[in-house]
Amino acid sequence: MPIVDHLFVQDFGAFVSKHQGRLRVTVKGAKRLEAPLMHLQTVRLAAHGVSISADAIAACAAEGIPVYVVDRWGRPVATLYASALIGTVKTRRAQLLAYETERGLTVARALALGKLRHQAGLLRYLAKYRKKSDPPLYARLTEAAIDVLAHEQDVLAIKAARVDEAREALLSAEARGARVYWAALKELIPEELEWPGRRRRGAQDVFNMALNYGYGILYGEIERAAVLAGLDPYAGFLHTDRPGKPSLVLDLIEPFRPLVVDRTILAMITKGTKFEREKDGAFTIGTRETIVAKVQERLDAPARYGEQRLSLRAIIQHQARTLATFLRDETVAELNVYQMVW
Repeated sequence: MPIVDHLFVQDFGAFVSKHQGRLRVTVKGAKRLEAPLMHLQTVRLAAHGVSISADAIAACAAEGIPVYVVDRWGRPVATLYASALIGTVKTRRAQLLAYETERGLTVARALALGKLRHQAGLLRYLAKYRKKSDPPLYARLTEAAIDVLAHEQDVLAIKAARVDEAREALLSAEARGARVYWAALKELIPEELEWPGRRRRGAQDVFNMALNYGYGILYGEIERAAVLAGLDPYAGFLHTDRPGKPSLVLDLIEPFRPLVVDRTILAMITKGTKFEREKDGAFTIGTRETIVAKVQERLDAPARYGEQRLSLRAIIQHQARTLATFLRDETVAELNVYQMVW
C-alpha cells in the first residue's frame, strides 16, 4: 500500500470513510485508495460533491490531522481540528492584550520586515542563476532586490504606542516593496501568458490563479500552526479585524509567501507546466492536483534553521510557537522572524 502524506479528494461523488486504521476513498461505490492514518499529515476535500463520515473526522481529530474543505479556486471554506487543540487560554489572553500595547506593533513590524526580506531574497536567488546566461536580467533583478530591501528602513523608522497608530504606514511600506517585487517577477513570466500584474480575488490569468490556489494551501498550514501554538487565528496585528477574517493567519503567512508559493509557482511557469482549465475558467482537477503536490513538496523541503535542517512545514510551526512565546513572555524584547539562507 503506497504511503499517502497528504490526501486530496475532489472527484464528484467521492466518499471518505474510516476502515481499520485507514481512510478509504470510494467514488460511486468503487474503492479508489486507502491512506493509513499513521502517515497522514493533512486531508483536503473539495467543497462540492465530496462527503466524509463522522468516524473519519473523529479519527483524524484523534491523530491531530487537520481536515480542510476548499472550493474550486483553492479558497478555504472550513477547517476541522480536534477540540482539545483550541482549549488553551493563556496565550490567547496575552495575544489580545498585546494588541493594545507596543508589543503588538513589534509583531506587525517584524512580520512586515520578514516579508520584505524574503521577497528580496527570492529576487537575489532568481538573479544568481541568470548571471552568466542573461547579465542584463541579472542586473535588473539584483537592483530590484536592493530596492525592495530599501523599504526595510521605512518599516524600522515607524514609531507608535500601538499598532493601530502605525498600520497605515506599515502597509504602505509593504505595498511599495511589493510593487517593485512583482514588477521584477514580471520579467520572468512568458509574454504569451499576458500577466496583468498581481491580482487577488477574481483573477482570470493563469499565474495569478495558480498563486492564489497555492496561497490557499499555505493558508491552511499557517492556520494549523497557529492553532497548535495556542494562538487565536482571528486576532491579528498587521491586518485589521473583521468578522470571519482570520487576521493573524494573514499576518503570519506574509513572510512565507515568497518562500513556499511564489518560488514554486514561478518555477512551474518557467518550466512550461500546462495549467489546464474548465469551461468556466477554473483549473481542472488534474491541474489542481499538480499545484497541491508541488506546494506540499515545497513545504516538505529542508531548509537551514539555526544549526538544524528542518522542513519548511516544521519551520512554520516553530515560527508560530516563537510568536506565542513572545506574546506570553514580556522579558523577550523582539520577535524573531525566520530568515531563509538562500
